[in-house]
Amino acid sequence: MNRQNFFEDMQNKLGDLFKNSPAADIERNVKELMAQTLRKMDLVTREDFELQRELLQRTREKLEALERTVAELQNKS
Repeated sequence: MNRQNFFEDMQNKLGDLFKNSPAADIERNVKELMAQTLRKMDLVTREDFELQRELLQRTREKLEALERTVAELQNKS
């Protein structure tokens, strides 16, 4: 058996060993637990966050414009 075949064979055997070991089950369980935890955290997507940020910025600009208008009207009185 040459060196290349030896390492390929070893890699395949280690892969099979891992697939059939409890470690694979643990990995799947941890991934599922993490996914459930993230779903329960009530997180928003980056897209939704950016949309809300832009909406808030426009609202602030409108509020500042209204505040300036009210100040001008009060100064005229």
